[in-house]
Amino acid sequence: MSGVHSEAIQKQIQQDWANREYIEVITASIKKITDFLNSFDMSCRGRLAGLNEKLTTLERRIEYLEARVSVA
Repeated sequence: MSGVHSEAIQKQIQQDWANREYIEVITASIKKITDFLNSFDMSCRGRLAGLNEKLTTLERRIEYLEARVSVA
């Protein structure tokens, strides 16, 4: 009976290690995805800020041109 019990415990330990390894792989994958998304977010924010500056400049130019046309 002791041998059967010992085998059952070994099987549980092996399953536990397999589960831990699986969880570690999943956790590492989630971290990689999170890092990518954070990097993508920062990249998009930078690009959107640049576009916002360009749009603001264009809006100011249009307002200036409209003011010159209405004066003339």
